Amino acid sequence: MPTHVRVTVPASTANLGPGFDCLGLALGLYNTVEMSVLEDGFEMEIEGEGEERLRRDRGNLIIRAADAVWAHLGRRPVGLKVKAINGIPLGSGLGSSAAAILCGLAAANALMENLLSKLELLRLAYQLEGHPDNAAAALFGGLTMVSAAGDDLLVDALDVPPLQVAMAVPDVRLSTREAREALPRQVPLADAVFNIGRAMFVVRALQSGDTNLLGRAMADRLHEPYRRKLIPGFDAAAQAAREAGAAAVALSGAGPSVAAFAPDGHAKIADAMKAAFEAKGVKCRTFVLPVDRQGVQISSQQE
Repeated sequence: MPTHVRVTVPASTANLGPGFDCLGLALGLYNTVEMSVLEDGFEMEIEGEGEERLRRDRGNLIIRAADAVWAHLGRRPVGLKVKAINGIPLGSGLGSSAAAILCGLAAANALMENLLSKLELLRLAYQLEGHPDNAAAALFGGLTMVSAAGDDLLVDALDVPPLQVAMAVPDVRLSTREAREALPRQVPLADAVFNIGRAMFVVRALQSGDTNLLGRAMADRLHEPYRRKLIPGFDAAAQAAREAGAAAVALSGAGPSVAAFAPDGHAKIADAMKAAFEAKGVKCRTFVLPVDRQGVQISSQQE
């Protein structure tokens, strides 16, 4: 059996406008976890994003996810050493929670000789996080479609051409729970139909690399109208991105990050969004990220 594993998990942007809880895109920004078996005890080290405030005990999300695998399999290591190297900003709408969960799930599964399939890992991730879109994208890479209703889970990973996404990450505290509580419990039938149609064309546009079509399809009536009010400077940043050449702009996941799609000029678009947020008194970081096509990557050392 392996005694040491290393797992790398990409960031993700979910919803992609109208694909609420159904669409996700993996991005080239990563969290890495090294997990080793010890004869006894528990050690945890964290570097990078969130190192000053994340738990270093068994309550850490990585360890809770690992425990879910071992509980499912009915066996676990006696002792454990974990090192987390985080590149994904916390609470940013870039799938940091999904990445942490998958780091724990995949590492624990690798230590057990990969007894669980990717679909089984996705089911566990869905149970832990409550929505599967970020986890599906990060697990499989590229563009993913996922539909979850109770225990019924459908997922498909789709190939997309090389593309980049300009991301603005404003310094706004917005939890996924807070963002979900802002949503209505019922929506008009016309809005649901609108989103279904637009989500299908978002998939087609991303598969074909058609940014003009993406600009027409990237519109939402189910979550963005309610969540954008929670993010100071969102409207100004979205407008600035379009004026700088973005074909399509969307709230990334539950926010507060903003994702902008364009055929080129991504650095200019990112700078424009940063300037718009900062003009509203909101600090902002930016990234220009490629689509990750590989998803979770695992390496291991045997006894």
